[in-house]
Amino acid sequence: MAQPDNRYAQSGMAARTGVAVDEGLRSYMLGVYNYMASGVALTGIVAYLTYTMAVQDGGLTAFGQTLYTSPLRWVVMLAPLGFVLFLGIRIQQMSVAAAQTSFWVFAAVMGLSLSSIFLVFTGQSIAQIFFITAATFGALSLWGYTTKRDLSGWGSFLFMGVVGVVIAALVNLFLQSSALMFAISVVGVLVFAGLTAYDTQRIKDGYLAMRGNAELVAKGAIMGALSLYLDFINMFIMLLNLFGNRN
Repeated sequence: MAQPDNRYAQSGMAARTGVAVDEGLRSYMLGVYNYMASGVALTGIVAYLTYTMAVQDGGLTAFGQTLYTSPLRWVVMLAPLGFVLFLGIRIQQMSVAAAQTSFWVFAAVMGLSLSSIFLVFTGQSIAQIFFITAATFGALSLWGYTTKRDLSGWGSFLFMGVVGVVIAALVNLFLQSSALMFAISVVGVLVFAGLTAYDTQRIKDGYLAMRGNAELVAKGAIMGALSLYLDFINMFIMLLNLFGNRN
């Protein structure tokens, strides 16, 4: 008696599995982008509202003086870095809800820190650079998602680039060198452009490794959004330093 041919059943099961993975990946990446976009929006709202409370009638209010001219400005400036380190170290011990809350608080604190750009650059310039950054980010992230090229080899190089940019920026807080700031901004744009594509591919590949664990997937989406958020914000700041019109 002839044995039943299971090849068609097996191929149909493989096809269904592939469709499920693709649908899960699309849903995951959509969640990452929604987190990231919401974080950017929250940062922008907080930054603008903070500026309107800090500057009135062309001068600094008492709140503005405390925020921008007192030693508190160093706390506000460095607080986002502290949040990033905290999330990176503690997220595996957090609940999903706590990780989400930490991300939103981080985005709000970043808005507080970035409110000073309204003192330096014109509103029109900020808006123009924001949309240029959004278009650039979107193109690079799409390429990182769709490319067949393995970008994992970029990781070490880009990480060293970030470390160099951060160290140079901290040094320039004291030197106040316009030439060094220009160099930092040029290198920073290149580094964070590369990171946008690299992180997108890394987040996509990460889902395939975590997809069997719902909690890991949820936390991975938050950390993925944080990575892309930082790429976007830093690219925006670098482009603003290069091309923004100052008040």
